[in-house]
Amino acid sequence: MRLAERIAAHSGLDLEWTQKIIGTARLSEPIRQLVLPPKASAAPQRKNWNGYRARFVEPMRIRAGVKFRDEHREALQRAQTQFGVPAEIITGVLGMETLWGQQTGQIRVLDALVTLAVDFPQAHPRAAQRSVYFAEELEQFLRLMHDSGTDPREPRGSYAGDMGLPQFMPSSWARYGVDMNGDGRIDLWNADDAIGSVASYLRGKGWQTGLPVYYRIAADVPTSTLAALAATGLKPVRSIEELRSHGITLITTPGSAPPGDVQLALVELENRDQPSLWIAATANLRVLTRYNPSRYYAMTVTELGAAITASPSSP
Repeated sequence: MRLAERIAAHSGLDLEWTQKIIGTARLSEPIRQLVLPPKASAAPQRKNWNGYRARFVEPMRIRAGVKFRDEHREALQRAQTQFGVPAEIITGVLGMETLWGQQTGQIRVLDALVTLAVDFPQAHPRAAQRSVYFAEELEQFLRLMHDSGTDPREPRGSYAGDMGLPQFMPSSWARYGVDMNGDGRIDLWNADDAIGSVASYLRGKGWQTGLPVYYRIAADVPTSTLAALAATGLKPVRSIEELRSHGITLITTPGSAPPGDVQLALVELENRDQPSLWIAATANLRVLTRYNPSRYYAMTVTELGAAITASPSSP
């Protein structure tokens, strides 16, 4: 109830309504356990790019993606034109997040946000900060529901409160949500609105129109040289000339030559006991990691979207 008082005072929401809604939330122990970091194993395995990619860039998911692309081609094109984010990247994100709406989550968003705002597990190394974060997300959620006339007890999502096809948190919904179908409301469970909202989000995080996510490279140099150049992480700070001076060249196709002033990051994707894949990533790979911090996720979004774009329409 003290949290309800703080939210009502800060947001201008009616106190009685805020208390009533928060009072109906059910605390969930499974949610508390799910937000704890995984226990470190005694011998952690190296990551496996080929295995990770194969889980998502596979025939069944590609067919579902082609169906989504064909059904929403007009909205995808409008989003690409308006925000400068390629349709295949938008499609890839939605496919990775919820299989284009087939897996949006069944947990009440209200229960998830209240649980994590008032009873975040103290075993988490950043419990205090995370509790504050979820209290702020709860406030955003209540404001969104109140302003749209939606019962806050109805929406379902993930255990962390992510919602809709793009799995947005309430603050992302409030900041980047787009009414792409023009019905006067933003509905993240509507495919067209989700398409526009993903494009808006990526553009807001710095997507650079016209740049690919990465370039393949040719490099006959020691792994130690590659590792040294990759030490700066995903921040693109290497010029084409610098990479070339170390014996690394970009593999491009006719018409795909990068701008001469492009900045790149040398990035390793581990393949467990097989040789790693090394790429030259643009700033757009880093943008995709704002959606999900894994470089493997970002690359799979790119590869899944490309596979769908290259596939013909279903008969």
